[in-house]
Amino acid sequence: MTTPAHALRVGTPAGRGTLLAAILASGMVFLDSTVVNVALPRLGAELDATVADLQWTINGYLLMLAAFVLLGGALGDRFGRRRVFLLGVVWFAVASVLCGLSQDTGQLIAARFLQGAGGALLTPGSLSVLQASFHPDDRGRAIGAWAGLSGVSTALGPLLGGWLIDALSWRWIFFINLPLAVAVVLAALRWVPESRDEDVSRTGAGRRRFDVTGALLGALALAGITYALIDAPARGVGSLPVLVAALVGVLSAVVFVLVERRRGDSAMLPTGLFSSRLFSVLNIFTVVVYAALGGFTFFLAVYLQNVVGWSALRTGLATIPMTVLLLLGSARAGALAAKIGPRLPLTAGPVIAALGLLLLRGVGPGASYWRDVLPGVTLFGLGLTLVVAPLTASVLAAVADRFAGVASGFNNAASRAGGLLAVAALPLLVDLSGTGYEQSAALTSAYRGALLWCAGGLLAGAAMAAVLIHRPPREAPPSQPCPSLPASTPPEKRR
Repeated sequence: MTTPAHALRVGTPAGRGTLLAAILASGMVFLDSTVVNVALPRLGAELDATVADLQWTINGYLLMLAAFVLLGGALGDRFGRRRVFLLGVVWFAVASVLCGLSQDTGQLIAARFLQGAGGALLTPGSLSVLQASFHPDDRGRAIGAWAGLSGVSTALGPLLGGWLIDALSWRWIFFINLPLAVAVVLAALRWVPESRDEDVSRTGAGRRRFDVTGALLGALALAGITYALIDAPARGVGSLPVLVAALVGVLSAVVFVLVERRRGDSAMLPTGLFSSRLFSVLNIFTVVVYAALGGFTFFLAVYLQNVVGWSALRTGLATIPMTVLLLLGSARAGALAAKIGPRLPLTAGPVIAALGLLLLRGVGPGASYWRDVLPGVTLFGLGLTLVVAPLTASVLAAVADRFAGVASGFNNAASRAGGLLAVAALPLLVDLSGTGYEQSAALTSAYRGALLWCAGGLLAGAAMAAVLIHRPPREAPPSQPCPSLPASTPPEKRR
């Protein structure tokens, strides 16, 4: 990327204002990611929700984010990063208000779909704006500040969200986004410069094609498979709607691959990336690890409130050690992987995280946080800390530099797809449906079964890493990853 004519410096008012806009915008997304799980029991009781309704409350958002995050980055490249970033912020805020005003589960789920679409515009833009706007000498400092301060919002999310749920209502975890969005819009209009990728924006014979078809096929594939998994417990695995949804999902995935292969390097996802076996293995590994993370956090939040009897605030606080470990240890884990290679961290990390989940299976009514919950949560957090930064750096190092942005974006989408599929599939696998999450015996059995599945997935990921992952042919610098739910995920755009 060439240096902008008026590149920002970190110490200037414009530089600080641009950082503020990017950090607050990311904070909205991270805040919602960390608190919605905590709100599930309360909103479920108030809206008379079934397990499937709770699944769609999480997955409607994840589906849109996973399917369209690459398209969101491409829209910013073509039409202007600030413009698309601001559109995403306003869209996200309006959808958040609709979530908070929802009077039934249908309205809430529809609003969560809209919120995910806004997040797909906003999420890649918050980082690409920094990359495009700051002077090369200051980009590292700007992105480091963005990652660190955005991580604070991730850590504070459970505390703030739990307090809002207990003191006011679950609706306020969505309403809180409105003042944040106003601050972001004002800061962005005042300080953030516009930028775009001229190679993408130019017209005429040299213009690169805009891959809307690929994005829609990817979304349809995820939606069909997700619908089939979520609806199967209620309708039956062999019912016509479930079979049709599964067929649509699988066929869309096949057509997606064929379309992307035909488009070549102009595709949203150039299939040539997968000529690198390491890149392919790392993304399968990502799906497995983040599926365990998504499934665990979904079940833990509901179980601690509906079986153990904790408040929303106490439940939100329970996972903070995981976030703190990631914030403090990710850079060190990245440096270690750069020194010794990624195989050992990516093998040991899932094993340690799996041990944490096995410990947490024993949590029951009257559990002590310090004795029963903290050890398992700490082990799980330590395991993730060993995984996240080495995984990000290895994905980027497995492909040519010119594909770094799309490779990182795809890996981010893979992490969200892992969580999406886990939340969809686990209730089916552990026989939890209807209002079973409100029944102590049914939820206890499902919780313990789900954590066993998650631990098994992590151990399978560890075996994959031990056998198939090696040092990349060229080393990417240890990255400071972007915090997400409630761990960190790879940055969506690197240029």
